[in-house]
Amino acid sequence: MIESLADDLRPEKYQSLVDVIDHIANEHSALPAFSCLGRTLSYAEIDDLSSRFASFLQSETELKIGDRIAIQLPNLLQFPIAFYGAVKAGLVVVNTNPLYTATEMAHQFKDSGVKAIVILEAFCDKLEKVLPETQISTIIVAKFGDLQNVIRRQILNLGAKYLKGAAPNHNLPNTYAFLQTVKGANNYIQDSSRGSGDDVALILYTGGTTGFAKGAMLSHNNLIANMMQLRSRCLLLIRDKVENIAAPLPLYHSYAFLLHCLAMPFSGNHNILITNPRDLNSLIKLLKRTRINGFVGINTLYSALLRHKGIKSVDFNKMKFCGAGGMPMSTSVAEEWEEVTGCEIIEGYGLTECSPVVAVNIPGKVKFGTVGPLVPETELRVVDDSGIDVPEGQRGELLIKGPQVMLGYWEKKGANLEAFSEDGWLKTGDYVEVGEEGFITIVDRKKDMILVSGFNVFPNEVEDWVNRHPEVLECAAIGVPSERTGEAIKLFVVTKNDEIPIEVLEAHCREGLTPYKIPRDFAFVDDLPKSIIGKILRRELRD
Repeated sequence: MIESLADDLRPEKYQSLVDVIDHIANEHSALPAFSCLGRTLSYAEIDDLSSRFASFLQSETELKIGDRIAIQLPNLLQFPIAFYGAVKAGLVVVNTNPLYTATEMAHQFKDSGVKAIVILEAFCDKLEKVLPETQISTIIVAKFGDLQNVIRRQILNLGAKYLKGAAPNHNLPNTYAFLQTVKGANNYIQDSSRGSGDDVALILYTGGTTGFAKGAMLSHNNLIANMMQLRSRCLLLIRDKVENIAAPLPLYHSYAFLLHCLAMPFSGNHNILITNPRDLNSLIKLLKRTRINGFVGINTLYSALLRHKGIKSVDFNKMKFCGAGGMPMSTSVAEEWEEVTGCEIIEGYGLTECSPVVAVNIPGKVKFGTVGPLVPETELRVVDDSGIDVPEGQRGELLIKGPQVMLGYWEKKGANLEAFSEDGWLKTGDYVEVGEEGFITIVDRKKDMILVSGFNVFPNEVEDWVNRHPEVLECAAIGVPSERTGEAIKLFVVTKNDEIPIEVLEAHCREGLTPYKIPRDFAFVDDLPKSIIGKILRRELRD
């Protein structure tokens, strides 16, 4: 049976993201909206600045409704302003990973056909290299100190340029300073022909784990529906208009984007943007000096914080919500986090193609090792490799239907045919088990499965068990060729202190894994390759 949204959460009330943005400004104008680097802007200020930005795009550029604009920024105040402003101007936003290489930037910009970009000065040298390959004619350059007071602006910008080397020399034509775009008159024109409903609002690129990334087209309806689906879970624990929610995950990422640019603003809560979550010392200081009610991270960030010497000096009494997504949570990390902080981690599951939220655990009923039941208005099937539904409780590939499922991949007809079944179900590529009360366990990515002597081995199972060893910080399992078994398991291990004797790890594995799941090769490494959000990249280990 499909769970329905409550009447007050019906997404049909809003025809477009501009309707949502207007609601946010009207309902929460005086409340703090976003804070970053010591500056806080209210929702009224965000609305005014984004309207000025929209006016600039309309009057000072040749951009037309439906044109694509890239936003390549870390978590700074400029991000929500640029996003809201671009949507108001009727543009399609393309979120871009700030740490992309020039090659990755070229692919994404050419693939999506972006004609404009809002980019941090630190990345302009890479843009310069690929600009001739793109259609980009409008370049808006942001600096760290934008939107700060004059003295702090100078300090931040000089520090970025001369101390951190975060402002390399570049020579880009016809650029505009971000401050210039928001200092003009607020003459934003509400054009009735701008996008709404099933028109594309946002293009989010997949992780590209199987090759070049593809752009998932998300409509206004997709994003509004998923905002309400996520809100249905948030309301079980998070109050409106009073909470401070930390934002360590990058806003370009689908989950952080939905939570901090749509769901939390809709609820009138305060988003505290963390520009560099890898600076754990600064993150611990923020947690100590600021009343944080909510925090959303991933397994590797939670693990790193638990290892930090300052974690036990943080007062977590006001923390009521900790969320996780993007990669599987290790049971041992989730249990240790709750023991140290008193706050359970509510793990969820989603994918870029679903805007992204599909399932979320229920506060107070969290089942470790699961991602919870489906969010409202969502259906699932679990099928075998032939597309036949498997018996209840058995493993298979997860298929999804719901209002949050993407329109398709941008200009990728072949990929769209592969992504959807003949009757319209999205193939997630994830193996799952569905247990009691519909709680879903993500077994692993279909493409990461290892075939040992004809038996399926899912890396997550191996990793979760090995991570329980007290001297293991993190690990990653991959399949390698084997003449005897077809594939064998190789395990990359990062230890907390000194290297662990292999026989000790093997003994630990024998305690919790069946023989064919025990790694045959162990490699001790200083760290594991990760994406910008900290997700372990098994593909790079295989390469």
